[in-house]
Amino acid sequence: MARVLVVEDDQFVRSALIRHLTDASHTVRSVGTALEALREVAHVGFDVVILDLGLPDLDGSEALKMLRGITDVPVIIATARDDEAEIVRLLNDGADDYLTKPFSVEHLSARMAAVLRRSRASGAGAEPPSRVMRVGGLSIDPLRRQAELDGVALDLTRREFDLLAFLAERPGVVVARKELLAEVWQQSYGDDQTIDVHLSWLRRKLGETAAKPRYLHTLRGVGVKLEPPR
Repeated sequence: MARVLVVEDDQFVRSALIRHLTDASHTVRSVGTALEALREVAHVGFDVVILDLGLPDLDGSEALKMLRGITDVPVIIATARDDEAEIVRLLNDGADDYLTKPFSVEHLSARMAAVLRRSRASGAGAEPPSRVMRVGGLSIDPLRRQAELDGVALDLTRREFDLLAFLAERPGVVVARKELLAEVWQQSYGDDQTIDVHLSWLRRKLGETAAKPRYLHTLRGVGVKLEPPR
């Protein structure tokens, strides 16, 4: 079971989350402000943080950036905001997942389970292969979790690296979106928007666009492949 920090100022929602998570045998701590959340994370080891955006002292998106400055604990955003640009920004700032209010406890449980599987898989289990993978000017070192393009280090988020490494293991092979969700996100279902967002970020860092791809090629309705520029 997991150690969970709930950051939520609405007492009704907060109590419901605490009750549900406790019933599921998780260890739960809760706070109602961003500053309290930062203090908790700095002193207590958590497996996952559920972060509301509408906090009274600081917007949750700013709190997310501060959290990312001190920890890589998985963060699930719980928000009433459903603006696509906002969601993209939150993922870009380091959120591992997001839920739009209102959501069911079953939905939260499924998302938490997926985030925890990914987190535990990256920190335990079989050691990643030590060989450096090369695709054109790209080099990806799974052991050191480092990637370079034409000798220049790429500043990739954890998920961007995982996605790039997974595709690099299969150069020239079209990988279905369903397989990406299952293997990279550890989810049996999900929104294609998540993949599109991360592909967009990767393309930007590889110096390309969807309209003018160099390494990342999307086959509409089929999947994605990584191959060297021609």
